[in-house]
Amino acid sequence: MDRPLAHLQPSLVWQHFEEILKIPRPSKHEERIREHVKRWAQSKGFAVREDAAGNLVVKVPATPGHESAPTVVLQGHLDMVAEKNSDVTFDFFKDAIQPRIVGDYVYATGTTLGADNGIGVAAAMAIAEDPEAVHGPLELLFTVDEETGLTGAAKLDPGLVTGKTLLNLDTEEDGAFYIGCAGGADAHSVFTVQWEPVPAGHVALGVRVRGLKGGHSGVDIHENRGNALKFLARVVAAARKASAELRIAAVSGGSKHNAIPREADAVITLPAADAAKARQAMEEAAAVLKEEYGEIDPGQRVEIGEAAASQVFSAGDSNRILDALLACPHGVLAMSRAVPGLVETSNNLAVVTTEGSQVKVVTSSRSSVMPSLRATLQQVEAVFKLAGAAVEVHDGYPGWKPNPNSPVLQLAREVFQREFGREPEVKAIHAGLECGLIGEKFPGMDMLSLGPQIESPHSPDERVKIPTVANFYRLLKAILAAMA
Repeated sequence: MDRPLAHLQPSLVWQHFEEILKIPRPSKHEERIREHVKRWAQSKGFAVREDAAGNLVVKVPATPGHESAPTVVLQGHLDMVAEKNSDVTFDFFKDAIQPRIVGDYVYATGTTLGADNGIGVAAAMAIAEDPEAVHGPLELLFTVDEETGLTGAAKLDPGLVTGKTLLNLDTEEDGAFYIGCAGGADAHSVFTVQWEPVPAGHVALGVRVRGLKGGHSGVDIHENRGNALKFLARVVAAARKASAELRIAAVSGGSKHNAIPREADAVITLPAADAAKARQAMEEAAAVLKEEYGEIDPGQRVEIGEAAASQVFSAGDSNRILDALLACPHGVLAMSRAVPGLVETSNNLAVVTTEGSQVKVVTSSRSSVMPSLRATLQQVEAVFKLAGAAVEVHDGYPGWKPNPNSPVLQLAREVFQREFGREPEVKAIHAGLECGLIGEKFPGMDMLSLGPQIESPHSPDERVKIPTVANFYRLLKAILAAMA
């Protein structure tokens, strides 16, 4: 059997990660990875507890001689974002992730890798059985369903955890400690459309947006990467300007609330007499997008071709839906005045689907300032209500307020300086970490987040930088030894 990760160091971490890659674990379907963790814990003689939500805690005894040290919680999530390229055949409910090494990086093959947060889970499991690791009592807290709204952490049974210090292993930047994160919430908008026969004399055209990077709607939003749904709306709007009788027969794009859409599709119809000028207008719009986003998304493609349609949205519905997609805010809305370089508020136009007589739109808003989060959700709600949609704003998750005086942060900074001869960066992140919810459930919990370098999470370009995994594990072991 081909094992491209077998030679990587630290071997214990990569061995556990290799096993995790074999186990399907999309969000809300963590049954098999939970069973894997429980079997592993039982084989090592570690006690395991599980709450009603499916969160696990593995109790790891202290290294002999360090039993009186305070209990430390090592926390990560078991689920992964299930994203693949449209030309890749892969079943996230059955198939094993296929890793490959390119230079200093591990990628999957046409899918997300699941290093977010598989590497963190693997590191915690490795620490528990590493004969060279020195630590006090450990609680390995493995949560479920993090990627669809942190629901595992939200439902965490407070009786599952006793430790007062928590190391979250879900950060994606080498050499950085994170001490704060944004809160967030989603809005779901539903248009009920009236279907009509394709007007006489109309021809159908298919419009496909492909080749965008996509990425994490929190971590990567500041890069102004292209959003395939916004691209699609602009291209179709150019066709509408060339032909006022344009109708929409189908529209879709994106697949996850927390991923910037990489691909989007539409089928439109318009009078045959307008087809040539509409196609030209769309090609010109695509050229403008290429100029506008060429540096950040050099692989972008807008493909226009013949299509088939038997029915279309009414003229009013076609226009209202297109206008809503054009008007919906996307990207960075505000930068933090308190933390230089930190995105404060953003919105992601995330998913559009056509299902029967409904067109459904999912947007995801984030902010480290809760009034700004509420204002953004109000803006999104207003856009879609004005366009005739029914809108439901879902309950969100809280942010994690930075504590620069955290005792575990001070200790970790000293350890980092000793291990690497330089100061770590101390940051907050414009993404949701489970620390916000855990902090609400366990007032006074002292928390810090760290991890290796993971790039383009939530997309098939996800990759983990191999040397940084060794740095991360070395640092984690040194922090635990200092606390023991």
